[in-house]
Order: sequence, then structure tokens, then C-alpha cells
Amino acid sequence: MSGPPPDAGPDAQRRVAEPAKDTGQGRSPYERDRARVLHSAAFRRLAAKTQVHTAGTDDFLRTRLTHSLEVAQIAREMGARLGCDPDVVDVAGLAHDLGHPPFGHNGEAALDLLASPCGGFEGNAQTLRVLTRLEAKVLAPDGSSAGLNLTRASLDAVGKYPWPRRPGQRKFGVYADDADVFGWIRAGAPPGDRRCLEAQVMDWADDVAYSVHDVEDGIHGGYVSLRPLLADADERAALCADVAATYSGESLAALGEVLVDLLADPVLAPLAGYDGSHRAQAALKATTSVLTGRFVSAAVAATEERYGPGPHRRYAADLVVPRPVRARCALLKGIALRYVMRRPGSRDRYERQRQILAELVATLVARAPDALDPVFAPLWRAAPDDAARLRVVVDQVASLTDPAAMAWHGRLVTRGAPPIGAPTS
Repeated sequence: MSGPPPDAGPDAQRRVAEPAKDTGQGRSPYERDRARVLHSAAFRRLAAKTQVHTAGTDDFLRTRLTHSLEVAQIAREMGARLGCDPDVVDVAGLAHDLGHPPFGHNGEAALDLLASPCGGFEGNAQTLRVLTRLEAKVLAPDGSSAGLNLTRASLDAVGKYPWPRRPGQRKFGVYADDADVFGWIRAGAPPGDRRCLEAQVMDWADDVAYSVHDVEDGIHGGYVSLRPLLADADERAALCADVAATYSGESLAALGEVLVDLLADPVLAPLAGYDGSHRAQAALKATTSVLTGRFVSAAVAATEERYGPGPHRRYAADLVVPRPVRARCALLKGIALRYVMRRPGSRDRYERQRQILAELVATLVARAPDALDPVFAPLWRAAPDDAARLRVVVDQVASLTDPAAMAWHGRLVTRGAPPIGAPTS
């Protein structure tokens, strides 16, 4: 079953009408979307935002920017094989982390607590806010910002969690005060929370990149070794418990079986005895390439087995990922969690990061609007109540890179000096 042409009708609409552009390039609406994300300030800032390792600590390691580029490449190829418009899935991969704050998921959790009076904080909901409100590109007729004013199809593809915050649910994709634009994006979507195929492709590409590349970075950095898992059944059980609690709904027994198979896979052999040499790096890269290819091919094959050869796009199909493949991916993510994110010394570093954000938010709340950037100060003045003003402060802090957050804290909190037009990147 195939969907409509990729640039037809409502999918290609923008919320704010724009004059036709005749540059002689003949670009599709989705190619324009991709260019807008690539040229945005929010995308540039990802270069100094933490992925798993703190940004700037090692030139080999990934940042949010390189991770996003890799997700986009994986999503584009996987989507093209299924018949999705390649630029739509590319946009989704490039844009999916634009809302992530300083200090990675630790910063996200800290801001969620700090923002509880205004509805909390979630990186995916913040991404929607960046794309449709905060990034400077297009103005609505009333003078308000329409963000990048991307097409409906591209914005829908970025939506990993197309629902508002709900009790007991950690992930969500829209704040209450962005409900109007969210409703516009979801016009024509099936009832309920179903994600379009492009969003599912991006989400799986994100999981694949996260799992494989973070283990690669961990091995290069000397944090990850498979030897404890190979030698110790208790360590394997502990890893499976971490994965079941964080990344997977599979039982401990099922995860244990998949882990044994994963550790016995010859493709992982180059991970042992890694010494950083050119030969070792090439072998490590070959391993990550094979694992990525397997994860992608398994999803494409299973989807085509269920729905036929396609082309498939939008709501014509759902991505099918076999359960053992999802479990393998989750176990790799668990390896990064257990041996990289929870390595010795991490707890103190995470606590310091949370303290920096808490003190920065408190100081900006007290000193706004003067301490805010020129982009955010007018939004603070126009906010109707304290909750809305807090949201503006959180938007400001979330926009900062890791180094900028520390610099702002040093200037405003540690030294207490007045701001001097400090940049947000």
C-alpha cells in the first residue's frame, strides 16, 4: 500500500503561508526543510552538547551534533529502502535532538524537576518548541515567531512521542501551551497516538546509532570491556536487570538468552584487546558497521514481510522490528549505561551539573528579563503569568551548550556580575 506523492497536499503545507520561491534550484518542500534545520542556530549548538561523554573531553567521541548526523544518515537510507521520502526522514534525524539541554539526559531530568510549575521539561517536547517557536526564521502575520515553519510531514516525522504529558508517563512530545501547533501537525493523522512511519524510522535509527556508537565510544575511551560479561554470570544478570529497568520490556530470562548469543557473535571479537591503533580502530569501525547494517536490514525485511514491498510512507505502514533484534539493541544500550554513564565518579559529576542548572534557573528567574538574551527577554515580558515566565527561563537555559551553561553560571551565580550580551553558544 503506497501513500500520496511525497510533496502533495496537506503533507507539504506550512503553518504560516510563505511566498513561492523561484531560485532555479527546483527543490522540494522537504529539501527546503532539511536546509532550514542544517542552517539553524539550534543545530549548530549541538556540537557542544553532551551525547554520553561530556562534550569537548575527547575529539574522537560523539556529541549531539555528530550523533544527529549519524541518525539522519541511518534514517535516510532505511526510509528510502521502505519508500519514505528520504528528505523527510533525514529532517527527522537531524532535528530530533534540537531540544536537548546542556548535560544530556542528566540535564533533561534536572530541568524537568525545575520546570514542574509550568508543566515539566522533556527533550522531545522542547524540540517541537524549538522548531515551531524558538528558532528564528519565519514570522507569523501577528509578528510572533513561527520557528523554522517546516512542513507538516517533517514536523510529524520529528514527533517520537506525539502526545501531551500524562500521569506516570515519563516521555511526551508537546507542552500544553504548544497544543495549537501540535493539533495542526496532527491534522489528518489517525486517531490516537500512532506515529507516522517516518517518525518510527527515525526512532529506530536513533536507537541503533545510540546503542552501537556509544559502545564504540566507550571501548575507545577505555570504559567498556566485554571481559567481565564473558567471565561472570552475575555480571551478565546485573546488566540484564539494568536493561529491563531502563530500555526493554523483555523478561530477564529472555534478555539473558539474547545476551549469551550476542557475546558469542564473532562480529564482537574485535572489541576485545582494543589498543587504539589504526588496525584496532579499523576493526572496531567494521564491527559498528556490521551491527548497524544488521539492525537496519532486519527492520526493513520484517516491515516488507508484513506490508509488502511498498513504497510505504506516512500512515501506510508501521515499522516492524523483530523482538530479538530490539533486545540486542537494548543490551548494547545497557552496556553504555552500565560502564560509561555509571562509571566511577559519574555521580558527583551529575550532581554538580544538576546544581549548576538549578542555580542558573533560580538566578535567571530572579533577574529576568535583564539577564536573558535579547531573543528571550521580550517573550518573558509578554508572558501572562509566573508559569509562563518560568517556561521562558527554562527555554533560555535549555538553549545553552554545556560550556555556555557553565560560563553563564560562573558569571551570574559565582561572580554575580551583570550579563554583557552573552551568546547562547
